[in-house]
Amino acid sequence: MERRREKGLTQAQLAERLNITDRAVSKWETGKSLPDSSIMLELCGILDITVDQLLHGGREDGASGPAASPPRKTAGPRLPRRGEGRWWLAVLFSGGLLAGLLACFICDTALSGGLGWSLVAALSAGYGWAVLLPPAVLKRGGAAGSLLALSALTVPYLYGLSRLLGVGAVFTVGTAMTVVSLLFLWAGYAVFKRRGWNAVSLGLACLLLAGLTASVNGTLYLLGTTPPPDAWNGISILLLLLAAAVCFTWKRREDGAPGGG
Repeated sequence: MERRREKGLTQAQLAERLNITDRAVSKWETGKSLPDSSIMLELCGILDITVDQLLHGGREDGASGPAASPPRKTAGPRLPRRGEGRWWLAVLFSGGLLAGLLACFICDTALSGGLGWSLVAALSAGYGWAVLLPPAVLKRGGAAGSLLALSALTVPYLYGLSRLLGVGAVFTVGTAMTVVSLLFLWAGYAVFKRRGWNAVSLGLACLLLAGLTASVNGTLYLLGTTPPPDAWNGISILLLLLAAAVCFTWKRREDGAPGGG
């Protein structure tokens, strides 16, 4: 808290530079929690202190002012790298998925004398593995990894699935839905990445979901796969808009509360 104030930073400004919430900064300064090791070096660089100073809660002996330079890589305890220690989760996840696929191949071959439905299972398992592996392994950046996998692999997956099933609509309709959905997913990710988890972010997410619902309904109607949107579609959009209004109102109440800053 002392170093943050000397730097002329508010809790919100420090949180923004670290891509976290100001509530997390408040918990550090009140002793309710500690900074995550993955952002500790970055935090020390912003406050111009060493890792030792941060961990011991005070300046080093003989230091009368802020440190002259950010901590060197050799100073302080060794910090775990991103995703380190979670390799076992990737192995367990991949091994379980592979074992399930082998069981599918064996059952399919034994029952039908060849590979049929098990190819659909294999294609879907590979797609799911690529999408779910990043958040399972990475402590930070997992959501972005999943979105990148979705963006790169969903259309090829739909094409392969349509060929295996012999249903062309799986690819045409699915691709249209993918393009619309990915636009809103990336927009939602950008909101939470920029603002963190708070009432405003949840309100913006509700607005995005309302827009996504309207876009999906409209796209399906234009493709001729569904009838015109009805009252039930409008109710779902209205509920999302009401939820967004509640979130924004809640934020204003927090800002107006005594000591809210």
